[in-house]
Amino acid sequence: MAAPGLAAETVTRSADVMVVIAQDEQNTALPAGRILAKQSTAGTKTQTPLVKTPQSISVVTRAQMDTQRVSSVADAFNYSAGVLPNYRGSSNRNDETIVRGFRYAPKFLDGLSFGLIGQGAGIGKIDPWLLERVELIRGPASVMYGQVEPGGTVIMTSKRPTAEKIRHVQLSAGNQRFGEAAFDVGGVLSDDSALLYRLNGIANIRQQVVKDARQQRMAIAPALTWLPNADTSLTLLTRYQYDPEAGFRNFLPAHGTVFATDAGYIPYSLNVSDPNYHHSTREQIAFGYIFEHAFNRDISVQQNLRYSQLLDNYKSLVYSTGGGATDTTLTRNQQREKIDADELGIDTQLKARFITSAVNHTLLTGLDYIWQKRDAHLWLNSGSQYDFDWAHPHYGGTYLENDSDLPLVRGALKTLDQVGLYVQDQAVWQQWNLLLSGRHDWTEIRTYESTLNNAKRQSNDDDFTGRAALLYAFENGFSPYISYSTSFEPNLDSGIPGSAPFKPTTGEQTEVGIKFQPVGRDTLLTLALFDITQKNITSWNSKLKFNEQIGKVESRGAEAELHTQLTPALSLMSAYSYTEAETKESINASSPAGNRPAATPRHMASAWGNYVVHHGPLAGLTVGTGVRYIGSSYGDNKGSFSVPHYILYDAMVSYDLGAASSQWKGAVLQVNVNNLTDKHYVASCSNHEACFYGVGRSIIATVNYRW
Repeated sequence: MAAPGLAAETVTRSADVMVVIAQDEQNTALPAGRILAKQSTAGTKTQTPLVKTPQSISVVTRAQMDTQRVSSVADAFNYSAGVLPNYRGSSNRNDETIVRGFRYAPKFLDGLSFGLIGQGAGIGKIDPWLLERVELIRGPASVMYGQVEPGGTVIMTSKRPTAEKIRHVQLSAGNQRFGEAAFDVGGVLSDDSALLYRLNGIANIRQQVVKDARQQRMAIAPALTWLPNADTSLTLLTRYQYDPEAGFRNFLPAHGTVFATDAGYIPYSLNVSDPNYHHSTREQIAFGYIFEHAFNRDISVQQNLRYSQLLDNYKSLVYSTGGGATDTTLTRNQQREKIDADELGIDTQLKARFITSAVNHTLLTGLDYIWQKRDAHLWLNSGSQYDFDWAHPHYGGTYLENDSDLPLVRGALKTLDQVGLYVQDQAVWQQWNLLLSGRHDWTEIRTYESTLNNAKRQSNDDDFTGRAALLYAFENGFSPYISYSTSFEPNLDSGIPGSAPFKPTTGEQTEVGIKFQPVGRDTLLTLALFDITQKNITSWNSKLKFNEQIGKVESRGAEAELHTQLTPALSLMSAYSYTEAETKESINASSPAGNRPAATPRHMASAWGNYVVHHGPLAGLTVGTGVRYIGSSYGDNKGSFSVPHYILYDAMVSYDLGAASSQWKGAVLQVNVNNLTDKHYVASCSNHEACFYGVGRSIIATVNYRW
């Protein structure tokens, strides 16, 4: 018998020994050990084969993250369909992604919201070393997770204790003065095997492409699992992450990046801010638990809880306007931002399996609650004293104001209470799989405007979201499906001080697709067609310097994704997406109706191959290579100019030293190179004053030792 937390393992106990036999990925929280995943709980909150899940989902396993040596959660989706993971280039402090044409895909960790969703961008960033897998649900997922936007949702799973002994140390070094040390240890903690533990830690530092900018991080994540009996488990998850240097976030003009000027192009390493004023720190604390209990073989309960806190401080000289074909002078603002955020999430689920006539049911009912508090302030000063000539940069001027003298231009304390009640039935009759889900959310948002003498605004919203999907699983591995789903997202963004609260943003999607998993083969192919409409969207008005709700957008497209282990030595993955997005209704002149939104490429494609040498003199050698294509996109919502397409190449090589000598068993050397040709490119533009250079070449050499 196995406790719920060890559902992927068969545990046999005697007085002196415990034998653990791993099964085929029954529990998605445990290490997969390969780049192909066949199971997921992301889309349904139940263990369901991906080939029988009627929704497009990408799974990035720990093995894939290690092979490709990803440095952020956004990087994990470099080879996934439908997602633009690094549209801000290296100016990405919060792992922002664009999915199916929609910005700011919300993030969830262990089933609970991570980083304050519902506010236009989820703040915070977790180091991928602390994660077991990262998944992307494409399309609306509100029926399971509540307040999310309809493009997609990022689902992250923490590394958790296992009965298997884990001893892993990793040391890395690379260009840009990169250095990193990490460890991962775990196993059985008590003689009766009732206590399991896991401890992960990491520390790193790197210079960024931008001159005098760097990132520095320290994180540790202790976890403990208690198995009081064969039917119960309690896992405690804690995490502390401190970024003394959390990176930079700035903008560049279209002239000098996309367009040439009389002075040429803006240098790739230009720091448009002033190193004498830069300050960027982030501190994140979280603790919670996952409790599981099986009453019998068919009925179980699970509760996830987490409290987290985030402190974010950032100050910089931020580019605002200016720059042209003949003028290299940029207007900047001196600004300081501070965010103090708290979040509590609880999700309680009751699962039951039963049969009515010849139909097998898996019934899930749940009640979740989210409380969020965000105290955010922006101090800003502008003037000609901050003007900056990028062709002749000069830093260290006496024009800088003391922080205490900067005027407060925006400050608000926002609190959110959200309760969601949901129910889902997965009904299976022969090869037919019917999925019906429904949810009702109640939200209350209270805003206290510090710039208006703490004037209070309150909005109460509630809405029903649902999903209906039908899939037929042929015995040869083909599974065509059709689904309809909706989304609901209370809006925490702020408009002009004193304006009415924003209406909730709602969306709906129709998706048809087919999945193919050949019997007895490690292959999964997904093809999908989608049509998404979103209403009451929020857009930044660069003239007013505030957000506003502008109307409705639609995104239609097609996606294909393949993961396959062709032979024991050769594995491949590939992805392609076509996205046709359009603003359907708008009151904002900078985002007129009938146009394609900025930073939304029509075409994106990628491919990665991995080859392992098992025999001969090169046994132990692994080589991998990949290519990523990002098509051209409009540089603003008016379609007045385009950002050129770009192609990036990646490569890796590793060698298992244990294949050369048994004395080196467990030691592996690995080298990864991303953007192999060091291509300089514009990742995207949102308008003429918001362009971003892409990430330059990254070379990382790693030594892994497991024992």
